[in-house]
Amino acid sequence: MKVLCVCGLGQGTSLILRMNVETVLRDLGVGADVEHTDVSSAAGMSADYIVTSNELAQSLQGHSAQIVIVNNYFDLAEIKERLQAALA
Repeated sequence: MKVLCVCGLGQGTSLILRMNVETVLRDLGVGADVEHTDVSSAAGMSADYIVTSNELAQSLQGHSAQIVIVNNYFDLAEIKERLQAALA
């Protein structure tokens, strides 16, 4: 399974999100290849899931990956809740 963590520029915020997504997936016992990137690069990349904000999700409409919207990239409980719902 491949997961992209996406922010506007693909640097700081998406890296933090990636680390938190990796933590949550590890706690859930789910193996995944998790990468972080910017929104324009993500549009051309293949993935099973894209974790991003509501604003950036609009730019990724039509992507084959399932979009997982997270409002607070630092909130592990929210990330866990959203990922569990997506994986169900």
